[in-house]
Amino acid sequence: MSPTELAAYLSGLIEHRIKISTMLWGPPGVGKSSIVAQTARKHGMGFIDVRLSQLAPTDLRGLPVPLDGISKWYPPEFLPREGEGILFLDELNMAPPTMQGMAQQLILDRKVGSYELPEGWFVWAAGNRKEDRAAVFDMPAPLANRFIHLEVTPDFESFKRYGFEAGIHERILAFLAFRPALLHQMDSKRPAWPSPRSWEMASALLKAGLDIAPVVGEAAAAELEAFGQVYEVLPELTEILEGHSSRPFPEEPSARYALTMGLALRAETAKQGLHAFRWMVEVAPPEWVQLLVADLYQRMKQRGPGEFALMVREDPRLREFMQAYRELVLG
Repeated sequence: MSPTELAAYLSGLIEHRIKISTMLWGPPGVGKSSIVAQTARKHGMGFIDVRLSQLAPTDLRGLPVPLDGISKWYPPEFLPREGEGILFLDELNMAPPTMQGMAQQLILDRKVGSYELPEGWFVWAAGNRKEDRAAVFDMPAPLANRFIHLEVTPDFESFKRYGFEAGIHERILAFLAFRPALLHQMDSKRPAWPSPRSWEMASALLKAGLDIAPVVGEAAAAELEAFGQVYEVLPELTEILEGHSSRPFPEEPSARYALTMGLALRAETAKQGLHAFRWMVEVAPPEWVQLLVADLYQRMKQRGPGEFALMVREDPRLREFMQAYRELVLG
C-alpha cells in the first residue's frame, strides 16, 4: 500500500481501538517510522520509538535487583507507565533472535519481566524485507502469526502531499513529478541513493545552497541540476499568478512539470490560484489543468476549506472542472 493508504489504515486501528500488534514492512527510507509518528501526533497520542537492533535483552527486560532475598526486575525508563500512545519497535527483524524473543513477550503478552504495558498503548513494529538486502534475521513463525502485516511501497503522490506540508523544495517536487522513478532507487553498492527520506534531507541542503549528491547520489543530483536549468526558460510565474501573462504553455515535458508545480506551490491566495487556473485553462491541455487543480486543492486545504471553496465560487469553469474530475482531483 502507499504511505497515504498506510496512514489511513493505522488511523482506523486507533479510532476503533484495535490493539492487535501491527508489523510494517518496506524498503529503507520509505518513511515507515515517520508515518507512525505522524499518526500519533494526529491523534494526540504519545509516541516512543525503540530501535531493537541497538538493544540487548536486558535493556528491554530490565536489570535484576535483589530485594528481600528475591530478584526483582527493574524495567527501563523508556517504557511508558501511563496515558496512551504508540510503542513503536523499529528494526524488529534486524535484532538478533535473543532480542526478538524478549520483544515477543512484550508484543504477545503486553508485558516483559515485571513490567506491563498500560491499557491505552498500541504496540506496532517495523522492519525491512530480505529483498532490500538489509541485515535481517528470520522472524519466528509464532511471532509473525500474531501480527497484522502491512507492506508500504514508495509512492510519489503520497510524498508530494507530505512535501506540501513539510515544505520540501519546489524544484525537488517538480523534478520527481517528472521523474517519479527516482523517488526511491536503492543502490546497495553506494552509501547515498534516492529515497523519500534522502530527498527530504536534500531539500534542506538545496535551500542552504549545498551539494545534494552526498544524500541522493551523484546520478540523481546531476539529473536534478540539469532539470534546474528548465526554470531559466519558464514563463514568469509571478506574472501568471497576478493575472498578467499571455505566454504560451511550454512544449518540453520537463518545463511543463516545473511550471505546473511552481504555480501550485507559489499560489499563496485563492485569487492567485484562480489566476493560475484561468491561464492554464486557456493555454494547456486538460490533463495539465487537472494536475494543477489537484495540487492547488491540496495546498489550499492546508489553509482551511474556505480558500478552495472561494476559488470554486468565483469561476464557473472551475466548478464544471471539479464536477468532471472530482474523483481524480480529490484523490
